[in-house]
Amino acid sequence: MTKADVTAGIAANVADVRARIAEVCQEAGRSPDSVTLVAVCKTFDAATVRLGLAAGLTDLGENRVQEAQTKIPQVGGGRWHLVGRLQRNKARLATQLFSLIHSVDSVRLARRLDVVRDGNPCDVLIQVNLTGAQTQGGVSRDGLSQLATAIDRETGLSLRGLMTIGPMGTEAAASRACFGQLRELRDALRVRLPNQPIIELSMGMTDDLDAALVEGATIVRVGRAIFGKRSPAPGT
Repeated sequence: MTKADVTAGIAANVADVRARIAEVCQEAGRSPDSVTLVAVCKTFDAATVRLGLAAGLTDLGENRVQEAQTKIPQVGGGRWHLVGRLQRNKARLATQLFSLIHSVDSVRLARRLDVVRDGNPCDVLIQVNLTGAQTQGGVSRDGLSQLATAIDRETGLSLRGLMTIGPMGTEAAASRACFGQLRELRDALRVRLPNQPIIELSMGMTDDLDAALVEGATIVRVGRAIFGKRSPAPGT
């Protein structure tokens, strides 16, 4: 496949995803402008990601801090989101690389981010595990209130909202139920913590995008539908 073919393919994929978002939003009675498309580019090289920027992407997502550290300078643009798990020993670097960290899942991690941000703004989402899947990470529903309160009272982090990963391989109704729960949790936190800008709902990926949008997603994390099938990560 030539570079021109790859360029055209990514551009077409971006257009298709944006059209899909617009269609679902119209059916749900909401504006497509209320949704941020984060293109998840883990394992794809900088040259491929630059093609995405040329196709109109503005927000890019990475799962691993170490991969982002190398890739972000090579790409040279975009707003970057950390959408994967964050280890505390990578917290300082994460605050330097990412505009939004989606995966805060413990009070210890929140406190660490607050210490290492060096007085600079740090926007975060709390990842909530609503499926019980051990592989997904995130704080439990029961632990959410304690974590959100700690962020509000004990740190200078800006709590922008919540993130979740939907149930894998299920019907749309199960996905909608999960995403609806996250919206309800977000709405309750907005009442309890009025000083925090709790707006965002980061939910929905390639396979469950429609269900997430119907339930109010403000950020969707799409990789495969834009960049294609991923290559194995280094070392796997």
